[in-house]
Amino acid sequence: MALTPVLSRSWDEPRSWSLQTHMWHGGYQALEKALAMSPQDVIEFVTASGLRGRGGAGFPTGRKWSFIPQGADTSDDKPHYLVINADESEPGTCKDIPLMMATPHLLVEGAIIAAYAIRAHHAFIYVRGEVAPVVRRLQTAVAEAYAAGYLGKDIAGSGFNLELVVHAGAGAYICGEETALLDSLEGRRGQPRLRPPFPAVAGLYACPTLVNNVETIASVPPILLNGVDWFTSMGTEDSPGFTLYSLSGHVKSPGQYEAPLGITLRELLEHAGGIRDGHELKFWTPGGSSTPLLTAEHLDVPLDYEGMIAAGSMLGTKALQIFDETTCVVRAVRRWTQFYAHESCGKCTPCREGTYWLAQLYERLETGAGTATDIQKLLDISDSLFGKSFCALGDGAASPIISSVGFFRAEYEAHLHGGCPFDPHASMLAVEKVGAT
Repeated sequence: MALTPVLSRSWDEPRSWSLQTHMWHGGYQALEKALAMSPQDVIEFVTASGLRGRGGAGFPTGRKWSFIPQGADTSDDKPHYLVINADESEPGTCKDIPLMMATPHLLVEGAIIAAYAIRAHHAFIYVRGEVAPVVRRLQTAVAEAYAAGYLGKDIAGSGFNLELVVHAGAGAYICGEETALLDSLEGRRGQPRLRPPFPAVAGLYACPTLVNNVETIASVPPILLNGVDWFTSMGTEDSPGFTLYSLSGHVKSPGQYEAPLGITLRELLEHAGGIRDGHELKFWTPGGSSTPLLTAEHLDVPLDYEGMIAAGSMLGTKALQIFDETTCVVRAVRRWTQFYAHESCGKCTPCREGTYWLAQLYERLETGAGTATDIQKLLDISDSLFGKSFCALGDGAASPIISSVGFFRAEYEAHLHGGCPFDPHASMLAVEKVGAT
């Protein structure tokens, strides 16, 4: 299956981030088309395209937009807000940051269209604070858009007003969860909120709020400009369109690969030059570290929402981390577990206590202090996390553990005899331990 560069088509051009380059590629033409339509018509257009959220859950974008009150009810007297989730923090995920660095105006244009559709006059781009170059790049693009008349009062003579703010977060993984992001944006500690009410009813400042991922919003201008038929000609029936796949790890050419939904890992590896010479695929993640890992037997499973669910995993953020046979699966999952233990906000007991004890069990396994009951303890604690935590962080911590034990239980059991068998020092300990018995 061929690649489909749409969002990434100008990434390699000199000054791809500038307003001038964006205009050369039809920039802000989609905005002009949207402003000539009614807000409701824009929502119906996006709904007809079948665009699904690119942040992980894959919820239909147009349907999510339609949840915002549309003004027909006179009781809808609260302001509406648009919040773009650019707090990209998932281990292995690296699609939004290069998109914002290379083509920030694509995101700005999409934000204006989305705000117009939901009748919002204030919008925020919440960016992970550590990526200061991205923050500066976005701020420059926003300033250019204001100077060109695409932001502020009476945009392009349409009578529509919009103020767009780039907000830098303090660097918490939990703020990638939309309600924790809203709390952070309001100046409070980022922790998930109890739902309902959902953000569409009571979000930012207790007002109707739309929260969308960067890639989702950036995909809107090309769809409006080229039409529904063009968009649905790519991808699959239930997962139409193009998307960014992030390949990292043991591949010859790691990077971003924009392709139709439904492409397989085997096909993407061909574009990326394959696994590094002399090695073979052992396991991989389809959507970052929070998704159940898969193995070489899943090379030909379609990388779309339905295909991944059928395989027992999730498409997530399409962060394809590739590991060859030199990788210890226990050590890899341990590193992810340590990350989730560190990033847990501590609001709910299952996640606060569960991630801590999971990290302790993995330390025992890798240092040779594990016991025969530790593997079952990992599964029991993961079961107490999955579906029982306040937000999806608990699910993300449990998923790679459950799946890795399912596929590589023998490797876990090998750690009970002196620690990690991939560690030469631990292997000598194992030999001495067996000899002593």
